[in-house]
Amino acid sequence: MFQKRYDGRRVHNIDPFQRIIPYIMKTRTDSMNMFEDLIPCESLDAYIKEKAAEGLKITYMHILIAAIVRLIALRPQLNRFVMNHRIYTRPKIWVSFVVHQTLLDGSTGTTIKLCFEGTESIYEICDKVNAAIQKETTKKTESNATDKLAGLIMSIPSPLISFVVNTLMFMDRHNMLPKAVLEASPFHTSFFLTNLKSLGINHIYHHVYEFGTTGLFIAMGKEKTGPILKGDEIAAQKNMGFSLVCDERFCDGLYFALSLRQLKKFLANPACLEEPLAAKVEDVL
Repeated sequence: MFQKRYDGRRVHNIDPFQRIIPYIMKTRTDSMNMFEDLIPCESLDAYIKEKAAEGLKITYMHILIAAIVRLIALRPQLNRFVMNHRIYTRPKIWVSFVVHQTLLDGSTGTTIKLCFEGTESIYEICDKVNAAIQKETTKKTESNATDKLAGLIMSIPSPLISFVVNTLMFMDRHNMLPKAVLEASPFHTSFFLTNLKSLGINHIYHHVYEFGTTGLFIAMGKEKTGPILKGDEIAAQKNMGFSLVCDERFCDGLYFALSLRQLKKFLANPACLEEPLAAKVEDVL
């Protein structure tokens, strides 16, 4: 219905086969690919220890977010999404994740959504993530935009909630959602991250949502020590569980594979994320 979106622009310069895929695989559920790997922790632990000696608290989650933001900035096809059979690319990089004030049973969670240009250093990303978490875990009564949106919808009489949600999804498909809703919605994001390591459990394969534009859902799990072969000897190695569920329609398997290879290089040397990126790579027209 409307040609322009606040959160993305239409990508035209793609081959016909890729353009027809969203008409064949109509939903994200139909288009999910699942991937898992083990991320060696040695370099992550060494980097975290080094920064702690400098008075900086950096965690696995900080490093992973910084690495993915840098990856998307260099490989812009990862920042695409499919809406109403059309492929769009985002102007900025958004990340959504959930935080809890406590890990006690019954503790309610709040979803945080942050926006990055893609050129930020790991220090800038850490500061922004920490400030958002601090704000959400110490607040008393004030709700963020995401909570307010959810609260507004749930204040509607129950028989009308499905109608309202379906209307919002219709508006989204036809590029009619207001900017305020797109900014508040955690489902309209470049990637969603769940930190199951903090809960002491392994990573999971989390579905990508049908509502919104999320095409990448990443889970980080608890570290485990297991045997690996180093030369002719068997050694113990500490690894973090990692999984990705992605919507395969907006870029091909080779692009995803090369991107994951690059991500592992960033995680093997987090210091490479300390310098800001001169400029992010722009997607095709």
